[in-house]
Parts: sequence; structure tokens; C-alpha cells
Amino acid sequence: MTTRRNFLISASGAATSSLLTATLSACGGGGISPATPISDAELNTQMIGKLTSELNDASTANVIQPYLMDVGFTWDLPRVPVAEINSIVAYSFGNRPNAASGNTSSTGANQAALPDPGPINEELADAVHQIYQLKPVKVFAQWEIARFLVSKYQMNNTNLHSIEPIIASDGAITYLSTAGAASAMVAIEGTAAAMGTVAVVGHRDHAKRCIETSVAVGMNAFAVQEVTLPVNYDLESGQPWTRNRELYLVHDMLAQIATKAATLTAQAYPHG
Repeated sequence: MTTRRNFLISASGAATSSLLTATLSACGGGGISPATPISDAELNTQMIGKLTSELNDASTANVIQPYLMDVGFTWDLPRVPVAEINSIVAYSFGNRPNAASGNTSSTGANQAALPDPGPINEELADAVHQIYQLKPVKVFAQWEIARFLVSKYQMNNTNLHSIEPIIASDGAITYLSTAGAASAMVAIEGTAAAMGTVAVVGHRDHAKRCIETSVAVGMNAFAVQEVTLPVNYDLESGQPWTRNRELYLVHDMLAQIATKAATLTAQAYPHG
């Protein structure tokens, strides 16, 4: 299982590791290795201390620190054995423009044709199929993944529900967000409870948010222990933020913190 902080450290590659080592040595910290991170407890203490110094406000620092810890340093996924699942939900990751579609966005509306699903969504379809082979349960998948499940694995509407974009009468296409897709999946089944224990399939860097979004609409959602989620990126993706890991992780952390901010605001001021 990927551990906290190691997940982000591994993303930066050997060049960053060498730079960190050289910098630490120059600063007299050669005994600290980026490959052996400090404990959560020590990191919490260091973060609170730094925030208290920066904000001159220990009370606020103690409130904010857990959010920063969760968004920036916690990437482990809650997991269940495949034997326990009752359904599979799969969230797409980017797609590729084609001559008819142009450079499309994952949200918002346009009047272009659908883009090509792209290679990352094929990898996600492969992961869905691996889980399905271990336990054949109902699958809910965004259309980019569903296309491969049909063409490559001959799934059909007896065991697959494809979550399609919304196409208006004038041809305008609205692509669903992760939250929109999650809500659409629940609507098909009627209730989240009816989906039972849900196996979530998403790009490894997107999967934490996929699971949290699924839980937010009522699903009992987890990653599956037996199947590894894809970690590759597509340089030709029509969504610029899904073309490389460094950029995507910033995008994902922004989305996480925006959701947290909206939730906290609603809790603090439920009547606006």
C-alpha cells in the first residue's frame, strides 16, 4: 500500500531526490533522508509550529493544520477485499481530442463531437475488468471507460451502465464532473444503499477524491485490495491538467480544499 508522503515524494523523481539530498547536506541535515519521512506526529507538530509562527495565532494553526495534512500529505486509500464488493463505479481521467471534437473540456458545454476516450481510460477499463473477473458485479462507468469495456471486453447493458455526457437538443455537450458522475450513478440504482459495498476505480492520483466524492453521495466506497490502479499520464490529453503528475496533483489538491472550504462554510453558516 502506498504510504503517506512517500506517494508525493515518489512523484518528483530521482532529480528532485538528488536535489533534496544535496540541499539537506549543505544545510547540515545530511542525516535526513527524503526516502524515510518523519512520523505523522512529528510532521503535525512541525506544521502547527510553522503555522503558528506565520499566522501568530496558535488556535487557528491547530484548526487549519489537519486540513493541510489531509489534502497535501494523505494519499492512502481505504481498501476492501474484492470478495466484499457489490458493485463497481469507475471515473474517467481525461480524453483525447479528435478532428471532430477539437480540444474539449471535462466540464462545461460545447457543440463538438465527443473526443476519443484515450489510453488512460483504457487502462481504467482494464482495472475494472480485472475486478469484474474476480467478482462479476454491476458496473457503473463514465462513458470514456465504458467504451473500452464494450469494445474490448464485450460488456453490455446487462452488466454495465455507461454514464454519458448530457447532449442538448442543439447538440451542445455538457461533460459531467466527478460529483456529477457520482450522482448519476446513484440515480440509476435508485439509492446509494442499494449499491452495497462499492469498489471505486479511478486514476491513482484521482482515486482519493473519487472515493471521497462517492462517499459524499452516500456510497459505501473503497478501493479494492487486489487490483492496482493506473498511474500513467497522457501527454496528448485534451485536459491540460491531466497531462503530467506534478500539475495534476496541484489541481487535485485545489479541488479537495475547495470542497472542504464549501463544507466548512455550510456547517458554520447553514442559513447563509
